[in-house]
Amino acid sequence: MKYAIIGAGGTGGSLGFFLTKAGKDVTLIARGKHLEAIRKNGLGMERLWDHKREMIPVKACTVEEYSDTPDVILVCVKGYSMTETIPVIRKLAGKYTVGLPILNIYGTGGKLQKEFPELTVPDGCIYVSANILEPGVILRHGKILRVVFGARKPEEETEKMREIAKDMACENIEVILSEDIRRDAMVKFSYVSPIGVAGLYCNATAADFQKDGEAREMFKVLITEIVALSHAMGIEFQEDLVERNLKIVAPLAPEATTSMQRDVYAGKKSEIDGLVYEIVRLGKEYGVPLPEYEKAAARFHEQGLK
Repeated sequence: MKYAIIGAGGTGGSLGFFLTKAGKDVTLIARGKHLEAIRKNGLGMERLWDHKREMIPVKACTVEEYSDTPDVILVCVKGYSMTETIPVIRKLAGKYTVGLPILNIYGTGGKLQKEFPELTVPDGCIYVSANILEPGVILRHGKILRVVFGARKPEEETEKMREIAKDMACENIEVILSEDIRRDAMVKFSYVSPIGVAGLYCNATAADFQKDGEAREMFKVLITEIVALSHAMGIEFQEDLVERNLKIVAPLAPEATTSMQRDVYAGKKSEIDGLVYEIVRLGKEYGVPLPEYEKAAARFHEQGLK
């Protein structure tokens, strides 16, 4: 299969690196100095826990230069970039292309499907902690790299989705074709939203979540609020999400932070609306009190964070 990956940051870069290593036909859609460095030196993957770096050749180009027709478009941009990404998808996609959004924001696949009724657009999410260290190099904070995707209704699952799940799975990437993506995407969201909120509110790194203290307790409370909201939305879980998410944060490099923190600290656009304010709005819509989210949202609003 041919893969086009829109976005070459921590998510797209990690997938592009390991899919290429596995011998897949992958092209990263990138730009600027990051693209220049990949073309000149290849794409690098550095591990935060021991700072070992590996460089490999990876195909990369601008959207204007891409002239192939991919079987799969992996959409790996930030939530706030989706509007400008829609015309990119429209340019790249062929009649039988599957568009697979792998974002932090819950429900992106359903929204994209409305933009592309002629395409197959499942919902998806990814477990990865990584960011661009320097042009052409991705810094990997933890060893987990898991893609979960699936049709929003069981009857909408296609043979091509099953083929993609088998084809993407390799030594460094775990791929799960979900039987209940609405639930499984919310499971992922129950990690990425609370840790982003608590990390920003407490100015915390992974080390703070790995030990008792304010950040860890806030993280746990925020997870329970996501669970309460999910129940009101008709989503039930098969496991204790607090316990599950604490296990995810446990092996991260102590100095690791979230992408939302890094963006806010750098004065860049962030996913704060989708990861924080949207949850408060949903709480009001479903009549679920979310005091910890509301407390954090109030402070972020006071700080002028958008």
